[in-house]
Amino acid sequence: MRQLFLVGVAAVFALPVLAQDTVAAAEAVADAAGAEQSADAAADGSAETDEPTVADLLGPFEAADVSLDDLLWTRRPIVVFADTPADPRFQKQLELLLERPDELIARDVVIIVDSDPKARTEIRTRLRPRGFMLTLIAKDGRVNLRKPFPWDVREIAHAIDKWPIRQQEIRDRKAAIRE
Repeated sequence: MRQLFLVGVAAVFALPVLAQDTVAAAEAVADAAGAEQSADAAADGSAETDEPTVADLLGPFEAADVSLDDLLWTRRPIVVFADTPADPRFQKQLELLLERPDELIARDVVIIVDSDPKARTEIRTRLRPRGFMLTLIAKDGRVNLRKPFPWDVREIAHAIDKWPIRQQEIRDRKAAIRE
């Protein structure tokens, strides 16, 4: 089961490279999920297909299962750290992020959570948080923002929209619409 999850996560991260926009990425993920489910259905006799969910596109994914290097130039990781999943700031941040997923999906965001300091994940080692921390990382792998308190999706989207790579994406989409 864990291997199937990792294959699914890898597919979610790899497919946006091939897609021109979020809709195409969602369709590609749906096609990949449908093909995998068809193979599974053939093996067990069932024939149901499911659309990709918000969790498939956005997460949250455990930091132990993700490498930031695999996300370079394809996704914008938002990493939420805490010393325990019971931290009220951690819970509030996840609640805020999942309230408005469409805005995050449109910006190629993926949510990564790490609430176990003893695990010493690659992401925790690289970003070195102290207690609760919200980290926004650009597609080029640069840490653009660190916050010691929860942030609303509106604020996150506004910050991302100021980044040079996002500005170029907006210009490219406008040019494609005009053509």
